Amino acid sequence: MPQDVSPVFANSSYDGSQTAGSPSAGPHAAGIGGTDEQMIADIRAVLAECGGLAVDAATLHADDDLYAAGLTSHGCVGLMLGLEEQFDVEFPEKLLNRRTFESMAAIRDAVRGLLDGDVA
Repeated sequence: MPQDVSPVFANSSYDGSQTAGSPSAGPHAAGIGGTDEQMIADIRAVLAECGGLAVDAATLHADDDLYAAGLTSHGCVGLMLGLEEQFDVEFPEKLLNRRTFESMAAIRDAVRGLLDGDVA
């Protein structure tokens, strides 16, 4: 039986409504990127897939310290690449720091800024 070989994060443009089981309100219901809750869910999925954490990402709260949960510099690079693909953004050099990736809430804020064009 053939396996699905499509990329895990194949969104060409993130709209917050492409996660399985999510409401189909679309990107404009809560602005670009969907709701904060949807963004956290999508970040959590990327974190589980690419972050290499020592704990299950599903057990973490949005404000939990990801470095205390086992995020390493290597895991952070994988997480960043996964986030760029998931949300169709590119993190500029000024956002490549520990504070940007310290929690899912911090990541959400950075991605929201990139999607809204607030970060150059």
